[in-house]
Amino acid sequence: MIRWRWTHGMALAVLAAGLVTTPASPQVRTDLGWVKGTQTAGHRLYQGIPYAAAPTGERRWRSPGPAAPWPGVRDATAPGPRCTQPTAPAGTSEDCLYLNVTVPRTPGGRKPVMVWLHGGGFVEGAGSDFDARRLAATGDVIVVTVNYRLGVFGLFAHPGLAGSGGFALEDQQAALRWVRRNAAAFGGDPGNVTLFGESAGGKSVCAHPASPGAAGLFQRAIMQSAPCTGTVPAGTMFPGLPAFHQWPTVAEREGDGARLAAEVGCADPATALACLRRLPAERLLPLHDRFITPAAGSPVLPKDPERAMAEGAFHRVPVISGTTRDEMRYMVALFYELPGTPITAATYARLLEEAFGARAGEVARRYPLDRYGSPGLAWASLTTDVVFSCPTHERNGSLARRVRTYAYEFTGADVTTEIPGSDFPLGSAHGAELAYLFPASGRDPLSALMIKYWTAFARTGDPNTPGLPRWPAFDPDRPTTQVLASPPARTEPGDLATAHQCGFWS
Repeated sequence: MIRWRWTHGMALAVLAAGLVTTPASPQVRTDLGWVKGTQTAGHRLYQGIPYAAAPTGERRWRSPGPAAPWPGVRDATAPGPRCTQPTAPAGTSEDCLYLNVTVPRTPGGRKPVMVWLHGGGFVEGAGSDFDARRLAATGDVIVVTVNYRLGVFGLFAHPGLAGSGGFALEDQQAALRWVRRNAAAFGGDPGNVTLFGESAGGKSVCAHPASPGAAGLFQRAIMQSAPCTGTVPAGTMFPGLPAFHQWPTVAEREGDGARLAAEVGCADPATALACLRRLPAERLLPLHDRFITPAAGSPVLPKDPERAMAEGAFHRVPVISGTTRDEMRYMVALFYELPGTPITAATYARLLEEAFGARAGEVARRYPLDRYGSPGLAWASLTTDVVFSCPTHERNGSLARRVRTYAYEFTGADVTTEIPGSDFPLGSAHGAELAYLFPASGRDPLSALMIKYWTAFARTGDPNTPGLPRWPAFDPDRPTTQVLASPPARTEPGDLATAHQCGFWS
């Protein structure tokens, strides 16, 4: 049984791996100074390494600057602060641009480097939430987990603000440049970097191939449950959320920023940014989730990534791209199936009308209530298809016409939820694969299968390796999707488009 802790924007893997560190503390010299980490027989771990200057004070809402060197040996045995976020425990700060490096203790050669971008809806999370020790040790790769600015601090836009809507992406690229400069010091290959992430992290991975500044910073990409293509109908992601395109423009977001500035007493355009930078973080936190996605049209993201992929205007690297089978069951459980107020047939009809207007009847006939165990499960299936599965399937086809692409669907979770009072069945919900990729133990066969696939891809750009079921590359003319299932751990070619009714949604 995999245990899971659920939070507002994503699920975080339980981290208690039960590994005991030894007193020995290995030291590595980075480009800014020495760091001292911890080690076991299987790995070395370095935490809380700064990769950019603290974005505080006058540096709030500016491109990440270089971190300062330090004298002596820096203690790297604990993670740095989490980026400012409303739901986090103590220890959050705007001074948060830190990363963590996990190194396997196996001899030989320069190892592939995997750089993880955490999820959390761009409003919460931290790189240190993910324990990469078993991924690194059993896959023989170096894993780097990264903090980046979130919400109003990472994605704010305002007229006249350089970099509007893209500071989180700039942070991630600063971390990738740190990896390029320092991977060799940890035994890694700076010319073999895989960028991977889930949810908001997966959407970030989707953005960087379209970013001029990311050229050459990574050689492979893995997008897990990445909501980065398509238009989301009203109310299908969260209650009350209007229909939206995945990549708003900077111009749209600048108007939102000007309105926010006026709300907090900084309305004068001539002084608004200086006024906003003087405000304490606590004054801005209630407005944190006004900015939850990067905007297109900035120097870091000049073009909408969906358009860039369709036009072939992106960095050509091999890709793994996929989803979980029951993506939206988590959001439905958290935001719709509240204790004592489950979705009813009448609620279902109202939600269809709000989302699809004149097409509501047609959608209802395609997703009739008698096909599902409850109206809530019908709504979860429908929203999984329209928000995640079918846009991902279409994106995989667009990518596969230009780069080698491997499509998957994860169906193998055994999850318990800690959503208070909820008994809504989650199945393989959003984030369910994370406990298998960052496992607390090495005994689960599906976890072992996924780690082998992911790290083989990091090594060669192809997940296939001896002893694993063959994973064919995605063919847009004869598309198949690799199903990652358990128990027992197995894979099988899957017709995702039929299972998720993508012909109807296209």
